[in-house]
Amino acid sequence: MKPYKHPEQTENVWLALEIGNSRLHWALFLGKTLSSAWDTDYIPEFVIQQMAECQTLDDLLEKIFPFHQRTKKQGGYGDNSFPASPPPLLLASVVPSQTAIWQTYPNTRVITLDQILLTGVYPTLGIDRALALWGAAKTWGFPMLVIDAGTALTFTAADANESLVGGAILPGLGLQFATLGQQTGQLPLVEIQNFPSLPARFALNTTEAIQSGVIYTVLAGIKDFIESWWNLFSNGKIAIKGGDRTLLLNYLQALYPEIAAHLIVEQNLIFWGMREIVMEHKE
Repeated sequence: MKPYKHPEQTENVWLALEIGNSRLHWALFLGKTLSSAWDTDYIPEFVIQQMAECQTLDDLLEKIFPFHQRTKKQGGYGDNSFPASPPPLLLASVVPSQTAIWQTYPNTRVITLDQILLTGVYPTLGIDRALALWGAAKTWGFPMLVIDAGTALTFTAADANESLVGGAILPGLGLQFATLGQQTGQLPLVEIQNFPSLPARFALNTTEAIQSGVIYTVLAGIKDFIESWWNLFSNGKIAIKGGDRTLLLNYLQALYPEIAAHLIVEQNLIFWGMREIVMEHKE
């Protein structure tokens, strides 16, 4: 979790929430500044209703922060009463049932594709992919390719004219390992965190054979997409996010260091995309 920066005025405070397939991803902003970012499990609806009744920022954050991550050193916000209602909540969700629950919180704004100023966007493009691409490109420039190494491994790209080039989706590392373990009769369930370094390519036992097959195939796929991207746009930038970003970066540094050196590693791309929308709305 990133450290706090003390908000001077609660009028400038807003919350960003990305609802993922398995977790909630949060950010607390003071105007343009990201003050703190953290993850939580899904929150029960009765807690969301309690959040709507909070009178101070400290009270609100206590409802959503994992308690063990709050320390005396971080402290509170002192006199931080809300002037009217709890701060705005910008919501981006890939889980419709969760979207409906969070709309019970007052001052909620659900971000939709039409609010992102990319051209050529197709109706079923995931809002998470679009926001991450928009946030990365507005921060580091177009053309931009975003690799999201999460539950799914996705590639999403835009050209110099801020138009969607397209992308691809495949199962992420963890999902590939889980599928082999759950959908086959004799293959073991392999845990991704058990092998931080590259496995042997030609394995002599079943577990390492699964590791080798999944990891080297994924890395070869990433390399192929990046090289194809550079064939289209020699000056194209590449950003990577997602829970497996550090692991994949380590693998790429060992196997393809010339590619790894060009990657922008940033977990908060979706929040940068949300910030762009907030700032555009204020102008």
